[in-house]
Amino acid sequence: MENFQTLSGPITVALMVLFFGGSLYMSIRISKKRENADGYMTGGGKIGFGISAASMTATWIWAASMYASATSGYVYGISGPIHYGLWGALMILLIYPFGRRIRQVAPRAHTIAEVMYARHGRSSQLMLAGSNVLGSLISLTSNLIAGGALISMLSPFTFTQGIIAIAAGVLLYTLWSGFRASVLTDFAQVIAMLGAVAIIIPVVFFAAGGPGLFESGAHNLTPQQGDFFSSDAFFNQGAPYIAAVLAYAIGNQTIAQRLFAVREDLIKKTFITATVGYGATIIGIGMLGVIALYAGISPLDGDVNNLIPQMAATYLGPILICVFFVMIIGSLASTADADMTALASIMMADIYGQNIAGKKNVNPRTMVLVGRITMIVATAIALVFASMQFNILDLLVFVGAMWGALVFPVIASFYWGRVTNLAFSVAVVVALAIFVPVRFELVPLVGVTSVFVDILSVIGVGVVLGLMAFGFFGKRVAFGVGIVSTLAVAPFGIGFLHTYPVLAGSLVAYAVSTLVCAGLSMLNKGKSFDFALIKERTGDFDTRADEADTEAAATAPAAPAADDATDADPGVATDVDTEFEGVTR
Repeated sequence: MENFQTLSGPITVALMVLFFGGSLYMSIRISKKRENADGYMTGGGKIGFGISAASMTATWIWAASMYASATSGYVYGISGPIHYGLWGALMILLIYPFGRRIRQVAPRAHTIAEVMYARHGRSSQLMLAGSNVLGSLISLTSNLIAGGALISMLSPFTFTQGIIAIAAGVLLYTLWSGFRASVLTDFAQVIAMLGAVAIIIPVVFFAAGGPGLFESGAHNLTPQQGDFFSSDAFFNQGAPYIAAVLAYAIGNQTIAQRLFAVREDLIKKTFITATVGYGATIIGIGMLGVIALYAGISPLDGDVNNLIPQMAATYLGPILICVFFVMIIGSLASTADADMTALASIMMADIYGQNIAGKKNVNPRTMVLVGRITMIVATAIALVFASMQFNILDLLVFVGAMWGALVFPVIASFYWGRVTNLAFSVAVVVALAIFVPVRFELVPLVGVTSVFVDILSVIGVGVVLGLMAFGFFGKRVAFGVGIVSTLAVAPFGIGFLHTYPVLAGSLVAYAVSTLVCAGLSMLNKGKSFDFALIKERTGDFDTRADEADTEAAATAPAAPAADDATDADPGVATDVDTEFEGVTR
């Protein structure tokens, strides 16, 4: 450690107080004496382009994603960050076509699970809500691990002290105003992050040797690591992540929350902007892992989670170390608060709102209290998990694969009226039951078992590519892409894919859930579901403001007719609506 540039204790504390104190100040400025429950979950569905795009970008440029991209670069070489960042960006882009349909049928919903309750019933809702809770807890844990590694590496404080300080800081400012605090602080955080990335990556690159490093350090790479089209990188990182990103796009509540929060007419450009911002930033950060590989640097204590802070401590001076520190803290805070608000919205809408109180009997104050208690409990659980110091990249791939079992049933439920609650539930359970033993190799993947897994994996390839095509080009193209890709992969996939259990597990989850859900849905000879019912069954829980507005309208004098001419164009809006009026005065 004597060769590393680190921060002193007082400087570390000052930076933490400055960052989290500023975030708390912003949160207090928009806090309300009587917090609206719907605003606490989704900002009222009125957020404009600037803040929504920044929030989507900041949420996915998270510390765990930065660390995982660098790990991918270090383990798989020059193509590793490309596989991680490019397919991660594709995930955000895939939200756009499906997101339009989701908002069309459920414009005032708060969670995808809430929509599944309106579409199917309780079992489908709780399956999706349960998977989202697990996924958000793992995501929150990953961010705390990244923060703990940063603080233990760059300061005199320990890993445990680091994760506690970060968890407390994020909880403190998020607790006040929930989702509204999350998206507003995201705006400031993403500006700081992007600026820091633009400075730090070139500085580290030239400090490590610049372009000459690619020649002098080439002997540190294996042939696969030095190959831009590395099959090892594709089958261990790229292909599993391609499968995982579709699941993240559909199954992740932090994304769904922003989908329901942004104005419906701004969905397309919001997510396209976030796609570009995320892809460029994460690929750039991943190059730190590639630089470490070429430079022959070994992760401290053999822990790849230490790689990014180690590179910063090795090559950056005192001022840039501070900038780097704030960049990582900002990236992890922007996603940690999103995970907290996602968990809060699930417990508020899906557990309390629809399964305990019932939508008509909801007490908005109790609902907000449930959300705040959820954040505190979730933070405590994540701290316990973070103390175990899992590998971040493994956690992210596992969550994506797990959500793969939900993708087809969820997407089909928004388009196909014959999908039933039974088809949804059985498909997910059976897919998970087969996914787990394949992913963790609980059964020997040899003989007949290996062939069975390979056949399902080949079908899974067709399902993944077909669903992606369906989002952008419709049903006919999707069927064509799915069939052609399945037939094209079959000759070499059968007998081969089972040797990559991470990839095979993901593809098996897609295949099984699709086959079971489609098969059981075809057996449904009843009346097709009327999607108009979803809009009727979802909506605001907190109607106190609406009731007050109605009373005011009834007693107020009529407005002059001339005022109509000055009404704002509905296609043009400020980035923040009345939910954020406290900071725009």
